[in-house]
Amino acid sequence: MNIIVCVKQVPDILEVSVDKETNTLIREGVDSVINPFDLYAVEEGLRLKEQYGGQVYVLSMGPPQAIATLRQGLSLGAERGILLSDIGFAGADTLATSYTLAKAVKKIGHFDLVICGRQAVDGDTAHVGPSLAEKLGVPHVSCVIKIHEVTEEYMIAERITEDAKEKVKLSLPGLITVCKGINEPRFPSLKWKINAARTRVEVWSAHDIGADESKIGLKGSPTRVVKMTTPQHHRAGQMLEGPVGEQVADLVSKLRERQVL
Repeated sequence: MNIIVCVKQVPDILEVSVDKETNTLIREGVDSVINPFDLYAVEEGLRLKEQYGGQVYVLSMGPPQAIATLRQGLSLGAERGILLSDIGFAGADTLATSYTLAKAVKKIGHFDLVICGRQAVDGDTAHVGPSLAEKLGVPHVSCVIKIHEVTEEYMIAERITEDAKEKVKLSLPGLITVCKGINEPRFPSLKWKINAARTRVEVWSAHDIGADESKIGLKGSPTRVVKMTTPQHHRAGQMLEGPVGEQVADLVSKLRERQVL
């Protein structure tokens, strides 16, 4: 199987802050890590390769420092890393991002499966995977928690919904997004760490993938963050006095007034 795994470099969520003027994340001076859901995507791609043969490519879009994220994928066992990096890609929303990734996948050529993490922790939209499948013209299954069967023509995948689990037959080539729990990501071996350090990460520009400049970055992004605020928490305690029975009756009365009971 030829498997393409999409990964993203995100700010460490414990250190995230927002620029109140631009409503964007402040990334300068903040440690970056591979998107946690994408670790499960890489692991599942490697397991499928080990079982059915083939190659795993890791693909990302971002600034030059995102090469570190791709090297992490290479150190786990992927054979090829490709970074989409161009000033024209800056400011892309999920629509422009999926368009750019789709152009790169088409440039790579033949693939059997694209795997994405369920969502990126810096956006939490879960849009890119399904949108990428649409632009590639292939079927997709989201929120996959287990793969039961794989043939040359289809895959049987189990996905989780809000209130149930479903088994879905997915024609190949196709795309899946995976959830935490589908596997246990491995640690890199010394052999693959050495291999990753020696492997050249390919860097492609907008020109290299034949992207339409009107569909990438800010120009290709129809959505805008108009306002972003931090919820204000107002917690005021109230002491109840008197015998226990009276306190309980008073508490129940107050809860009913607030329609809690």
